[in-house]
Amino acid sequence: MNQLCGEHLMTQKTRPTGMLAFTIVWIGQVVSLLGTSMSGFALTIWAWLITGEATALALVGFFSFAPVVLVSPIAGALVDRWNRKLAMIISDLAAVLSTIVVLLLFSTGNLQIWHLYVTGAFSGVFQAFQFPAYSAAVTMMVSKKQYGRASGMLSMAQFISNIFAPLLAAILLSVIGIAGILTIDILTFLVAISALLFVHIPQPAVTEEGRKGRGSLWKESIYGFRYIFGRHGLFGLQLIFLSVNLVVTFATTVLSPMLLARTGNDVAVLGIVQSAIGLGGVVGSIVLSIWGGPKRRIHGVLISLTLAMLGILLIGLGRVPYVWALAAFFTLFFVPILNGSTQAIWQTRVAPDVQGRVFAARGFISQISVPVSMVLAGPLADRVFEPAMMPGGSWTTIFGNLVGTGPGAGMSLMFVIAGALGMLVGLGGYAFGAVRNVEDIIPDHKAETVQSADTRT
Repeated sequence: MNQLCGEHLMTQKTRPTGMLAFTIVWIGQVVSLLGTSMSGFALTIWAWLITGEATALALVGFFSFAPVVLVSPIAGALVDRWNRKLAMIISDLAAVLSTIVVLLLFSTGNLQIWHLYVTGAFSGVFQAFQFPAYSAAVTMMVSKKQYGRASGMLSMAQFISNIFAPLLAAILLSVIGIAGILTIDILTFLVAISALLFVHIPQPAVTEEGRKGRGSLWKESIYGFRYIFGRHGLFGLQLIFLSVNLVVTFATTVLSPMLLARTGNDVAVLGIVQSAIGLGGVVGSIVLSIWGGPKRRIHGVLISLTLAMLGILLIGLGRVPYVWALAAFFTLFFVPILNGSTQAIWQTRVAPDVQGRVFAARGFISQISVPVSMVLAGPLADRVFEPAMMPGGSWTTIFGNLVGTGPGAGMSLMFVIAGALGMLVGLGGYAFGAVRNVEDIIPDHKAETVQSADTRT
C-alpha cells in the first residue's frame, strides 16, 4: 500500500504544476473554445435560415444556459467533494457527446430545431460543473499575485475564439459544411481533455471554514448561499451582476438576428462584428494580463461595467457595419478587466476548499436572470419591438430618428434600452458602501488549515 502511494506521488511530481500546468490547460481551452464557437456560429446560421425568428435562437440559448444556473448549487457542492480535474473532464465529455449527437442527426438529414434544445440542456447540466471547478482549480495552480493575469488569460482564450471562429466558420461552411465543422469541434474537445490529463492540479487543504461547511449534500449545496448572504459586500456585488445580466442578455440574445435582419442576411457582416467582439476581448485580456488589473479591484468592476454598457448602447445606435464593429470592440475591451477584477476579489476572500460551493452560489445569484431574459427577448423582439419599429409602426415617431425603421430596428432599440439601464446599474454600485468598500470590509481568506488535503478521507 505504501509502495502504491509512493508511486502515485512520484507520478504527480513528474507532471507539470503551477503556472506551467495552468498554461497547458489554457492552451487546451483555447483550442476547444475555437471549435465550440465555430460550431455555434454554423448552427446559428442554420437555425436562422430554417426559422427566420429571433425566438428560435433565444430558445437555443435558454435551454443551453438554464440548466447551468439551476444545477450549479449541487454542482458546486460536488466539486468541493470531488477531484476538480475530474469534474472538468466530465463536463467536457458531456459536451463532446452532445456534439456527436447533433452531428449524427445533421448527417442523416434528421436535425430539427428542438434537437438543439435537448442537446443544449444535456450539455448545460454538466457545464454547471465547469465554472466552479475551473475557478477553484486556478486558485490552486497560481499564486494570489497571478490571479489577475490568470483571469486575463482565461478571458483571452474565450475571445481568441470569437476572433477567428466566425471567419473560419464562414469560410469552412462552403468547403466542408456544418458536418465538417462539427467534426472539428469534437476533435478540439479531445485536445482540451488531453491537456487536463497531462497536468497535476492539487486539491486544496481543508480550512476551518471548509470543515464547518461539511455535511449532507443539501447542506453543502446551500452553504454557498449562506456564505454570500452573510457578507453584504459580496452579496451586493452579485445583485449588481444579476441586474446587469438581466438587461444586457435582453439585448445580446438578439444580436445575431438583429445584424442579419439589418443587412439582408449578410453572413460576412455577422462574422466581422463577432470577430470585432473577439478582438476587443483579446486586447482587453492582454492589457489585463500585463497590467494585472487596478489595485482597487472594485473600481475595475464598476468603471469597466459602466463603459461596457456604454458600448452596448452604441451598438444599438449603429446602422452600418463599421459602427457595430467599433462599438462591439469597445464593449468587449472592458469585459476582461471587469471579470478579472471581480474574480480577484472572490479568489482572495473565499477559502480554496469552499470555492466550489461559493462560486456556484455566486453564479446562481448573478445568472438566474439570464434564462429569464433569454426566454423573454425573442418573443418581445418578434411580437413587440420589431412590429413597432417597422415603417408606420407605433413607436417610429418616438424612436425612429434614434435607431431608424425597418427590419432589425426594433432589436436595435432593445440594445439602446439595455445599455442605458446597464450604465445606471454600474454607476449605482458606488452608492452602496458595502459594495464600494468590499475590499476593506471583507479580509483575505486565512491561509492556515486544519487538515492536509493528502490525508482527507
